[in-house]
Amino acid sequence: MDDPEVLMMQELLKIDVELSSTAANREEALCSKNVMRKQRNWERRIEAKKTKRKEEKERRKQNQQDKDVVGPQFSKRVIKAITKERLEEARTTGPRLCVDLGMTDCMSHKEISRLAGQIRRLYGCNKKAQKPFHLLLTDMKKDSLIYTECIRMNAGFLNYMIDVTEESWIDLFPSEDVVFLTPDASEALEEVDGDKVYILGGLVDESIQKKISYTRAKELGVHMMRLPIDEYMVKKTNSKNFHSKILAINQVFEILLTYRDTRSWTTSLSAGIPAGKGYIVPSEAVTDVSQ
Repeated sequence: MDDPEVLMMQELLKIDVELSSTAANREEALCSKNVMRKQRNWERRIEAKKTKRKEEKERRKQNQQDKDVVGPQFSKRVIKAITKERLEEARTTGPRLCVDLGMTDCMSHKEISRLAGQIRRLYGCNKKAQKPFHLLLTDMKKDSLIYTECIRMNAGFLNYMIDVTEESWIDLFPSEDVVFLTPDASEALEEVDGDKVYILGGLVDESIQKKISYTRAKELGVHMMRLPIDEYMVKKTNSKNFHSKILAINQVFEILLTYRDTRSWTTSLSAGIPAGKGYIVPSEAVTDVSQ
């Protein structure tokens, strides 16, 4: 007859073996799940790479097709030569635009630095234009802060294809040929006349000293005009009830360039006036209301 204690020990051993076997099976199942998860992740990564390669191939193909439609791509040297030729031609046939730097005494160092940056952007726009202007910087004294800042902030400034002079535009051009552009003028500009000299006051005024350029032009007795914002745009309702027609010189210049290309004030003003100024063209106003 079997000893009860022996039977009990055998039963306990059997249970222990079964538990060990169950734990091993669970561990094996968990390992299998981990392997399967890693396998699926690896397959997804492989598929994502294949998709990315396919999309990149399609993108390169589309870019090549776009290049074929646009035409031959010129080298940088050729583009530079074409740009130089356009700017040289503008010096004899293009409308003249002068930045009057005779008001820098009214500005702080920070404002003058900002003006130097605007001159850089203005020149960059003219370089890219199909129909560039003949640009001039007048009252540019070599011992002035604006001259120093232009050299410091604008790479290659001394090689800009701009006529730079210490003389004032007042002494360079007959007053009857001059149109001084100021937002405070009563008369709107309707056409860019190639026989006129358009003057932009080189002024960045963060302290909002009103009508500085207007007062200067009035004292000199020259013809003043403004961009036709009131004629082609409307005020947009905003929480601060803010509306301003004061633009940076490069923004005014971009509007003039666009107008020369499109012959549309609506297009040029809409593209050139920042939304923050609080003005939009009437068609945009209708869309805004409907939304």
